[in-house]
Amino acid sequence: MNVNALFCLLVVVFCSCWNVPPQSELHFGTICTINLYDKGTRKLYQSIFNRFNEIEDHLSANKAGTDIAKVNAAAGIAPVVVHEDTFTVTEAALRYAESSGGAFDPTIGPLVQLWNIGFNDAHVPAQQEIDYTLPLVDFRDLQLNSEQSSIYLPRLGMKLDLGAITKGYAADEAVRIAREAKSPRGVINLGGNVYAFGVKKDGSPWNIGIKDPLEEDSIVGIAEVRNKTIVTSGVYERFFEADGMRYHHILSPVDGYPARTGLLSTTIIADRSLDGDALSTAVFVLGYERGHQLIESIPGIDAIFVFEDMSIRGTAGVIESFTLTNELFRVRK
Repeated sequence: MNVNALFCLLVVVFCSCWNVPPQSELHFGTICTINLYDKGTRKLYQSIFNRFNEIEDHLSANKAGTDIAKVNAAAGIAPVVVHEDTFTVTEAALRYAESSGGAFDPTIGPLVQLWNIGFNDAHVPAQQEIDYTLPLVDFRDLQLNSEQSSIYLPRLGMKLDLGAITKGYAADEAVRIAREAKSPRGVINLGGNVYAFGVKKDGSPWNIGIKDPLEEDSIVGIAEVRNKTIVTSGVYERFFEADGMRYHHILSPVDGYPARTGLLSTTIIADRSLDGDALSTAVFVLGYERGHQLIESIPGIDAIFVFEDMSIRGTAGVIESFTLTNELFRVRK
């Protein structure tokens, strides 16, 4: 090998091992940004994004050939054997459906498809369409067989949709991969779903901004966390407007319309992003009183609620360390 070739090889090896800037890719319908600081090699970043691709290939409801597409196509016909990813996430979704009394419902698919919020043909369905679709949404009908790793929707027209929990699972997987690679710190940002693991280099906690649900590039305040995920669901994520009304994507399994409970957003702080993802949707649909009760019943979980009247409330474990930065809002004890 000549000197020039050896030099080029050394440059390639050096660049592939040395930390690189944060990396972003489009996954799960949003921009996903990974920052692993002093362990951010190209190889490690790519392994995380490759894992995201695998998860999408199993769990996407909007992609042909996925496990979810196969389960939905076989509704009312036969159970479908699925990948471990799919069974694990569906099993978790069913647990949260049960604990929330159906406020979080993984069989919400028919309603999601009916409204199609986030796509060009989003529209307000006729009441007759909603009345016809609602009986197809019932988590109690979902059948899981752990021995066969199969999922069955027993009625024709039922549809599984795990969009409200998949990003949480993906964030947890990203952290697992980073930690296995001995990365001491990092921030995983999957668009409204942030996981900050480790601590900053100076030993201080992470300061994570809580999104202002009314302004795109603004926050309402800052939460301090160590090894925690912060997941927010709100009216700002996906929506459309018709006849002067805004219709957001968080649908209520009770009446089939976007949930209206006096909340603009709900933020969950937890150890696992999968938990935070499911709960942020569940408590938004439940509303403050019932949502607060649910959070208080689960150890290690905290929540921040942003109301339509511009007030903010939170559980005891987080509100004391929450710093309000937006003068348009106020914190209520």
